[in-house]
Amino acid sequence: MNRLEAFGYIAAQAARGEITLPTSVNAALRLQLALDNPDCHIEDAIKLVLGEPQLAARTVALANSAAFNRNGDTPITNVRAAVMRVGYRSLQTLVASLVVRQFGSRIVDPGLRAKAEQLWEHTAHVAALAQVLARRVTFVNPDTAMFAAIVHEVGGFYLLSRADEFPGLLDDDPEKWAELCEEVVSREVLKKLAIPETVTQAILALRDGWLTMPPSTLLDTLLLANQFAPVRSPLGVPEEPLPEHADSVLDFVIDNDTLQSILDESADEVKSMSAALLV
Repeated sequence: MNRLEAFGYIAAQAARGEITLPTSVNAALRLQLALDNPDCHIEDAIKLVLGEPQLAARTVALANSAAFNRNGDTPITNVRAAVMRVGYRSLQTLVASLVVRQFGSRIVDPGLRAKAEQLWEHTAHVAALAQVLARRVTFVNPDTAMFAAIVHEVGGFYLLSRADEFPGLLDDDPEKWAELCEEVVSREVLKKLAIPETVTQAILALRDGWLTMPPSTLLDTLLLANQFAPVRSPLGVPEEPLPEHADSVLDFVIDNDTLQSILDESADEVKSMSAALLV
């Protein structure tokens, strides 16, 4: 099977809804669906977190990170207290990160694993930037922005998880077959993961999206976060160098000092959440 046939095969499977999820994702998906229910009781959430040891460990780690323990309080040592500290919205983001991360866990090829690691680093930086930009520039819900950023490359992670089956699938791709395939795959994986429609629409619009002025939407937030992320996606098309900030239309919205402050704050966010998100 040549590369074009392989991309066609994967895209056709996705279009039919035949998305193969890692078995370890099931418990996380159950929790995500429960958290989406407005009637979900805190005790039910705690039980579901306890049912997934990796998620339980990361929830405690996130609760003890600088992002949630800025005053240096006594470290939390149990899931109940951790869930109470981080709250449902942050727990949803953590669940999403676990789900996305699991797609890379079954990759065998060292080169593909390296790409998956880079893609995850890119994702973490975009997530931190999206949260800061949402608070300070676009004024969309910061939790929603971070959640959307965590899952915005899920199609790429899925392609990487399938690439072991098709040697050379993600080599240099001047015809952009991967780009076309990823668009189909992303739509179906997001549907399979029951990602809210508003988030899905913003993610699917990213590839050809244009920044509005002033930036004010979830799509704008993701576009800016991707633009300024210090780690690039290994699956993205090569980008033109950014203009000097003072020469950019963005200078009318974000001055140099504000931009540097946002970049510094997002870098601190990545560091503070690394125990939970980057493991």
